[in-house]
Amino acid sequence: MSTLDSPERGPAALAGPAPRILVLQAPYYRDVVEGMLAGARRVLAGVAATVEVAEVAGGYELPAALAMALKAPGRWDGFLLLGCVVRGETDHYTFICDAICHGVMDVSTRSAAAIGFGLLTVDTLDQAIARSRDDRMNKGAEAAHAVLGQVALARRWGLAG
Repeated sequence: MSTLDSPERGPAALAGPAPRILVLQAPYYRDVVEGMLAGARRVLAGVAATVEVAEVAGGYELPAALAMALKAPGRWDGFLLLGCVVRGETDHYTFICDAICHGVMDVSTRSAAAIGFGLLTVDTLDQAIARSRDDRMNKGAEAAHAVLGQVALARRWGLAG
């Protein structure tokens, strides 16, 4: 494995019932986000997760949508956020990426929710496509592994279902 390869991950060991996962996706780059969602679905199918998908207008709306979803306690065991921001010619990219990342981290630490964060922040659309293909580099699959790990940890510590 080169340093550029993603690690092989096996299925998550989850105690309890199949997890209920809410996917919040910002489909501005629809093909990219759908590729990430397909990768995530493969991982989540391995634990028979129930998956609900909701779309938001763009990446900037992901933190607020997550905060809204958390107002329905017990409805979902974990949250998977998917989106893509491609660098342009202005500072907009930096401000948007910083706002999304800080917003999600703020909601995450305040709520202690199980979250998988799959936001691509790339220089080119080709880079995004490479990270949404049906292979080991699929960042949606990586984010799904992350949320399942967080759900497992919450259950281990008696914090969730």
